[in-house]
Amino acid sequence: MSNKPVVVYGASGYTGRLVCEYLRQYQIPFVAAGRNRERLEKIMSMVPGIETADYEIAEVEHSVQGLADLFKGAEVVCNVIGPFEYLGEPVVEAALKAGCHYIDTTGEPAFIKSVKAKFGSLYADAGLALAPSVAYMYAPLDICARYCLEKEGIDSLEAVASATAIPTYASTQSIFALFKEPATFLENNRIVEWPAARGYEVMVSGHAITQFAHPWGGGGLPIWFEDDYRVRNCRQLTSFTNRPMFEAVVNIHKHYEENIKPLPREEQEKALSELAAGMQPGEPPRENMLIHRTSDQVVGTGSSAQRTVVLRSGPAYHQTGIFQAAAANKLLHDGTDKAGFASPCEVAGHRYLLGELKNFLPTELEIS
Repeated sequence: MSNKPVVVYGASGYTGRLVCEYLRQYQIPFVAAGRNRERLEKIMSMVPGIETADYEIAEVEHSVQGLADLFKGAEVVCNVIGPFEYLGEPVVEAALKAGCHYIDTTGEPAFIKSVKAKFGSLYADAGLALAPSVAYMYAPLDICARYCLEKEGIDSLEAVASATAIPTYASTQSIFALFKEPATFLENNRIVEWPAARGYEVMVSGHAITQFAHPWGGGGLPIWFEDDYRVRNCRQLTSFTNRPMFEAVVNIHKHYEENIKPLPREEQEKALSELAAGMQPGEPPRENMLIHRTSDQVVGTGSSAQRTVVLRSGPAYHQTGIFQAAAANKLLHDGTDKAGFASPCEVAGHRYLLGELKNFLPTELEIS
């Protein structure tokens, strides 16, 4: 049982330690939890300023009951353990069982759709937030989309997340897990599939040369706005400024479609995991504020209306730590703006999340 208001599950990973780092900035007491106490102790000792944080370490079995026992007494669970397709659902179930708000850092649309269908109404009935993807890649685009929709007449959204970043080991595993499910978007209020294993040239604000993008499972926006009466069309693409790396991702996706997809599910997962480990076998170094930057944009259009919103900020994984800590802060002090399945902005508000991001990182919002 937790005697702290927040539990960070997966605290020993690259992203988990950043979530802990920013919870410390908010002076929020937390439990750093995971499956290996020795690794947790080692990693937490390296978190900047950790000696001033109010926290404890907990080793826990990855099971619904084991996690629920740990979560009981807390108010918010920050789930940072992935790939979420393989590891996420027991955490969602355990948080509900313990009566906690649930937020996570997933970038896996198939997982988002799954927990929405299985747990959305249950969390709503309990008055709790179920908010996947309170993290970079989806939260900034959610912010941009909400600003677009403040202009009357907007009913269509086209979004691109673009980052100068190096994916972590866990993120790379999640990226390759995306290949198993079709990427989707919203077209005339219907869910439509993107062509498999195809890249797209996109214009990204701040870049004179086009960037190479991928549907990335379809992203979070089409899922969040599927039931929003204001939005008829919604497409989302993801790009990294490292073009050779992204071209390699698309080529591996083609390899999956041609050679791995016909295999049994278990063999598919094994092959994808091995491919991901070959591309990113370990954790990258801590992000560099002068190198790792992001530019996220949403173009909103209607029959006679248009608005473009661009959000430029610093390192992607630091943004994730900030969004997690900021959302936890909001949930602890003011509850959720929406119970049940919700986007980051539906939980905490787009203006609040943008303001908290600006408090920690150089951030510019441009509306035209």
